[in-house]
Amino acid sequence: MGSTTTQKEDFEAVALVQLPRLYSLARRLAGDGAEDLVQECLMRAYRSFDSLSAPEAGGRWLQTILVNTFRDGLRREARRVEEVPVEDIDDFSLYRTIADEDPLPYSDSLHLDFLLSFGREDVYEVLKRMPEIYRVPLVLRYIHGFATKEVARMLHAPLGTVLARLHRGRKLFERELWTYAQEVDLLQGSGSG
Repeated sequence: MGSTTTQKEDFEAVALVQLPRLYSLARRLAGDGAEDLVQECLMRAYRSFDSLSAPEAGGRWLQTILVNTFRDGLRREARRVEEVPVEDIDDFSLYRTIADEDPLPYSDSLHLDFLLSFGREDVYEVLKRMPEIYRVPLVLRYIHGFATKEVARMLHAPLGTVLARLHRGRKLFERELWTYAQEVDLLQGSGSG
C-alpha cells in the first residue's frame, strides 16, 4: 500500500508541473475539447506511470501521451482530414503578396510590420482554422519544439510525410494569415475588405 501512495504522489508531482504545458498543447490540438483530452491523457499516464524511467523526462513523456490520445480520438471518430492540394498552397507566397499589395504604405519594414500586427490570439485563431493534418505537426514542431523525427514518431507517420506536411502547413499558414488579416481588418490602408 505504501508504494501506491508514493507512486500517486510521484505522479502528482510530475503532472502538476506539466499541467500548464499540457493544456496549452491540448488547446492547440483539440480546441474546445482540450479539457477532456488532458483528462484522458492523465488517466492513461497514471496507469503507465511505472514506464517513466526518469521524472525529468516527465514533460516529453506526458506530451507524447497527450498526442497519442489525440490521435487515437481522431481514429475513433474515423475522421478523415482532407489534404489541401499542393498546387493551391505552393502558388501562394506571403512575402510576394505583401510586397505586391503593400498593405501598410507608410512602413519601412513592411513584412515585419505585417507580422507584428498579429497578436498571440490572432495566431491561435489562424492555427484553429487549419486542417488537423497540417496544424498538428506545426504545433508540435514550431510551438512546442519537438524535433521533426520526434513528431514523426508521435504521429506514427514516416519522416518524409511529416516533412511534407510541415512544408504544406507553413504555406497554408501563410495564406491563412493573409486571409485572416483581411477579414479582421489588420491591414490598415489596404484596398481589401
